[in-house]
Amino acid sequence: MDAYLVAVIILLLLAIGDLIVGVSNDAVNFLVSAVGSRVAPRRVILGIAAAGVFVGAVFSSGMMEVARKGIFDPSFFSFADIMVIFLAVMITDILLLDLYNSLGLPTSTTVSIIFELLGAAVVIGWLVIGRGETDATSVLELINQGKVVEIIAGIFLSVALAFSIGALVQWISRLLFTFHLEARMRRYGALFAGIAITFIAYFMLVKGLKGSALASDELLGWVKANTTMLMALVFVVVTLAVFALQRTLGLHPLKLVVLAGTFTLAMAFAGNDLVNFVGVPITAFQSYELWKASGVDAHGFMMDQLAGQVRTPTLLLLIAGLVMTVTLWVSGKARKVTDTAVNLGRQGKGEEKFRSHALARAIVRRAQWSNRIFSHVLGRRNRILIRMRFRNHGLLVEGGPAFDLVRASVNLMVASVLIAIGTNLKLPLSTTYVSFMVAMGASLADRAWGADSAEYRVAGVLNVIGGWLLTAVGAFVASGFVALLIHYGGIWTAVVLFLVAMVFLYLSHRPGHTHPLVRAGRRR
Repeated sequence: MDAYLVAVIILLLLAIGDLIVGVSNDAVNFLVSAVGSRVAPRRVILGIAAAGVFVGAVFSSGMMEVARKGIFDPSFFSFADIMVIFLAVMITDILLLDLYNSLGLPTSTTVSIIFELLGAAVVIGWLVIGRGETDATSVLELINQGKVVEIIAGIFLSVALAFSIGALVQWISRLLFTFHLEARMRRYGALFAGIAITFIAYFMLVKGLKGSALASDELLGWVKANTTMLMALVFVVVTLAVFALQRTLGLHPLKLVVLAGTFTLAMAFAGNDLVNFVGVPITAFQSYELWKASGVDAHGFMMDQLAGQVRTPTLLLLIAGLVMTVTLWVSGKARKVTDTAVNLGRQGKGEEKFRSHALARAIVRRAQWSNRIFSHVLGRRNRILIRMRFRNHGLLVEGGPAFDLVRASVNLMVASVLIAIGTNLKLPLSTTYVSFMVAMGASLADRAWGADSAEYRVAGVLNVIGGWLLTAVGAFVASGFVALLIHYGGIWTAVVLFLVAMVFLYLSHRPGHTHPLVRAGRRR
């Protein structure tokens, strides 16, 4: 067995581990609304989410381009260099994500994989230039700067857009439905459900077909030509069906929206984020096949062919979907990360997980000042009318749902649409950033952050965002360092680092045990 086949096997094993830790963290993206609103028993929610993840796995083929050529130009690197980069990325990713899971903090698997690829490629590119094996004179020439900037800008722009759009849609929805839903649900519930599910169907099913290994060109052409008719049909059928079920069986329209949204957001997660876990190993396997067929030395075989179109095997995507599905059911860390997001967005009072600090207090004071100006512009009569629509007297009690079905529906509908747009544009935007910021914007608009809790909630949001920034820096530095170790230490160094990663993963998943790094930090 040659050394590079060992490397491929290690990468495929790391892919399984990365799927486990990645789904455990990203489960918050599609579980928080259903779990927070208690729309159904947890086993039902998990079953629907698992089905969405499995179906979404087959829609992720087009996104694999990011791992192959989105961050660096493969034509500058030999097969040997590519394998070092990929090993460094996967080892770093599994350690980093498991640490965040142990802390109970949602982070971005998209940001982590992008900056890991960037960090390892910069270090190995610097060594390639130093050896005089390329005409490039700067590492920047080896990096797809335009694509990297586009991806990073898209991710951080999505944070602002998700927060703003989530707040706006929630504010309008609450004005329409108030916290007293019964009468308004009877009037407008079926219509709202029809609109919401039509949006979800359009972006998840019609747009999701593009790039799928199961969609033929003929099917794509027919769907594109008949999109308006299809969506009109979906709206009419869903609205009439919900209306009939509401009047005959007492179906709550928003329960259907939340459950459908959970399925589709889980599907979007798999379609958009699967590349973060299996894109690198699959690309490594395809690279190995290309190198083996060439008969050229590993250090002399340049990876130009990775810049072309390569179809990802559907079987590998289905296996990845199965691993992700099983993880949802058995991962205790997924519950821990989800609870953090639910706690920050809850409508009622409770124990605050995060401590207040000066920056959070300053932001709250500025927001209160802005609110006073806005209230003055609105006028007294409008302020009273709006206050009446947002009145919530004991409707959400401690020990009950963290928020109601209106907010859960808005969270899922807005996040699904934004993530689906990113997927359709081939932008690996962060589902964590979008889902979390939509939920926080909706919480703010819903007046969940009262005078006594606002500074603690803001502090929690700032801590999570700060963790995202640390993810980028830590991923870049750690991946570059690991790439340096593997480059000079060879394949057996990679084997040792792989075993270390597996030991850390085992220790942190033992019942009743804390992650070794978290435990060490507490002792300090």
